[in-house]
Amino acid sequence: MHRRAFLGSAAATLALPACATVQPRMAARGCLPAVDVSPDRVIRTLAGLRPFRPAGFRVEAATLGDKRIVHNYGHGGAGITLSWGTSKLACDIGLQGHEGPVAVIGAGVIGLSTARLAQEAGFDVTIYTKALPPETTSNIAGGQWHPFGHFDRNAVTDEWRARYLAAAAYSWRRFQIMVGDDYGVRWLPTYSQGGAEEPLFPYFPPNSRALRPEEHPFPLDRVSRFDTIYVEVGRYLRQMIRDVQVAGGAVHVRDFASPADVAALPERLIFNCAGLGARALFGDETLIPIRGQLAILEPQPEIAYAFTGDAGYMFPRPDGILLGGTFERNVWDATPQPDAIARIVASHQRLFAGFRCTA
Repeated sequence: MHRRAFLGSAAATLALPACATVQPRMAARGCLPAVDVSPDRVIRTLAGLRPFRPAGFRVEAATLGDKRIVHNYGHGGAGITLSWGTSKLACDIGLQGHEGPVAVIGAGVIGLSTARLAQEAGFDVTIYTKALPPETTSNIAGGQWHPFGHFDRNAVTDEWRARYLAAAAYSWRRFQIMVGDDYGVRWLPTYSQGGAEEPLFPYFPPNSRALRPEEHPFPLDRVSRFDTIYVEVGRYLRQMIRDVQVAGGAVHVRDFASPADVAALPERLIFNCAGLGARALFGDETLIPIRGQLAILEPQPEIAYAFTGDAGYMFPRPDGILLGGTFERNVWDATPQPDAIARIVASHQRLFAGFRCTA
């Protein structure tokens, strides 16, 4: 299963001088440099396990002995996208009326976002984590800001949908103020196979529209375009760790075998951001992995756009061009499979070999 069809964009920012000699039918803004896809340009392969719940992310408070715990996990393929938003929901629940330090379990993007919001509210924070970046699941994320693969439509309530949209809107605003090299956050136009979709909420996605054939080079019948934010997750997570530490936070590597181990922490308020680990730790058997596999090509600095469609998805980053992907439900093996990687590379090779206009 490929990443969902995305929305289109009216922005026309990629006109290239090299396109001056093309046929008049192909407008300059339709000329894009093609990704050079071949097996010998693959520099690494990855497989990650997205923490998926059919009923969507879980953000709710519970008691744990004489402690209060606020769960914040189960984001599926929308962990980067919803990180600030669900962490805001969790902090609004947990910090109200609380005094004293707080604990955060997990140092992925959800745990780090929760920790930073608690610090911004004036609380001392300690993160307890089984693994640190780059060994967290978040490091394997593609980094596109767009909600994807994080709930089953028939398993969520209207109340949950309202919280989801509120979380998405908050997170969207938060990432906009983080754009820049320090966090590895940038805007890119994104081309999507298919027609433009309805806006998710006001202001997202900007510059969205379906394209005419002469406005794009893809060998596809229907293409749309929109603008969104992309995150170089390795750099982003490193900076977030630094932010936590600069603000006085502590980070301890520690594994928890049971809820009793968590209850033994000195902090009276605990945020559970353990991702897929919450299944074993707190017995949430609705939480399952969705395996996603990636082939990473060596960087091509001239590629300043992204794509998603039947071929999979292509997200360019300074550390390599990400080609995905798969959506393998309830698969626990976080090992790249050679056959799947070969299919990902071959599908993108066919796509870019069919460009009607290249720079």
